[in-house]
Amino acid sequence: MTEQPQLTLYNSLTREKEIFTPQDPTRVTMYNCGPTVYSYAHIGNARAAVVADVLFRVLRHIYGEDHVIYARNITDVDDKIIKAATEQGVEISEITEKFAKIYQDDLAALGCLPPTHEPKATEHIGDMITMISKLIKDGFAYESDGHVFFDVSKYDDYGKLSGNTLDALRGGDRVGEGEVARKKNSADFVLWKPELDGVGWDAPFGRGRPGWHIECSAMAKATLGEVIDIHCGGVDLKFPHHENEIAQSCCANGHDVFAKYWVHNEFLNMGSEKMSKSLGNVTLIHDLLEEWDGEVIRLALLKAHYRSELQWSEDLLRESKAQLDGWYRFLQNIPTETAAKPVSNYDFKFTPAIFDDINTPYQISSFTVLQSQIKHLLENELSPQNYMRFSTIESLPKSDAECRSIMISQINKDLSVLSFYCNLLDLLQKDPEEWFRGGLDYDALVAEYDAVRVDALKAKEAGDMAAMGALFKRSDDIRDQVKAEGIVIESGPDGKSTWRKA
Repeated sequence: MTEQPQLTLYNSLTREKEIFTPQDPTRVTMYNCGPTVYSYAHIGNARAAVVADVLFRVLRHIYGEDHVIYARNITDVDDKIIKAATEQGVEISEITEKFAKIYQDDLAALGCLPPTHEPKATEHIGDMITMISKLIKDGFAYESDGHVFFDVSKYDDYGKLSGNTLDALRGGDRVGEGEVARKKNSADFVLWKPELDGVGWDAPFGRGRPGWHIECSAMAKATLGEVIDIHCGGVDLKFPHHENEIAQSCCANGHDVFAKYWVHNEFLNMGSEKMSKSLGNVTLIHDLLEEWDGEVIRLALLKAHYRSELQWSEDLLRESKAQLDGWYRFLQNIPTETAAKPVSNYDFKFTPAIFDDINTPYQISSFTVLQSQIKHLLENELSPQNYMRFSTIESLPKSDAECRSIMISQINKDLSVLSFYCNLLDLLQKDPEEWFRGGLDYDALVAEYDAVRVDALKAKEAGDMAAMGALFKRSDDIRDQVKAEGIVIESGPDGKSTWRKA
């Protein structure tokens, strides 16, 4: 059996690239911070989700689909949600269920697999209360004016993930999460706060609602366990959210480690500025999907390494669309006698880039290399005389038929490797015809276009110039109509036209 390539990941906690070694290869655990569902998710949220999805796919390939447990939470209780519900005069569930479904549908359109578990904060309030009670009992948390705070001075490793020190910290709360006057230390963070606008749950320390950070610790423990293998998320969550998760989880569970590997993706920039709601340059996934195929957006998100900032622009999307068009056109022209065979344990001569800290841009560049190799074989007719140009094998094949058989075999091998990479990145999964048609149906209109042109030529032969002119005008009208709708008609050598999305 061929050994799988080793997976290496850059661990934000140790600040080093490390060989990934799970605690239990039969149960690899992975957690990713999901959305707060009070509005539409933006393209920065999508980058975190797509990066996590590729990692999930790689882990499933290495350890088996049934042996990787991936949890991505839904934060469905938050001050922003409560405020929106109050303003609209509806239950918070009406808002959260709507936007959770939109988020799930948007990610599905981007090719993201559903996680193994998708816990909702409101379904784990009891777990949060239990964890907070334990922290209070063990002296890591304290009550103050209806709030419960975590005492960061009681956890010696606080700041290890982000590089902050207690002396340098100034705050760390979300806006509105308690006043500094209620805290022992300015960096202490809230675990529980009083109910707001009637939203709250009964607890030993008073009726109220959870703080943001405790939610993920409780949900990760409930779905994955007290110590998990990988925790993903955007770099903006490193502090305070992930730092606080570590502190409260380690103290509540009695372990030195909460997650062995921390994988953080960098920011997405709009031009020269970081995307931010305060700057008013937020782009929503939902809006982008109105104009672009989800695969275009996915490729664009993967074209920079996840630890590098990604410059987001219309040019990037256009470039990604053109690249996908080229790849699908190439696959469409592959001879029918070739066929990629599924690769589960490919005998790699070197470690693929995708296994080297999820190096997606380098792996994507390999598509072009494989495409060039296959085109080279297809465009050069093989014969016993020129076979040595394509092989290091000393014995020459005896016939053109044998050469073609060898060529097809090599093409199939290259296609299989290409298919392997594409499956891990979830790219080029559509039938080329489906890609170019985009789920639309212009067959009848294009058939009319061809028929009208045939009739126009017959009218010309018959000398009926008026009929010919009217028929050609109709064909021009059809072409202009579909062009306005984003469709291109392409004439074929046999007189039968085809169509595709522009």
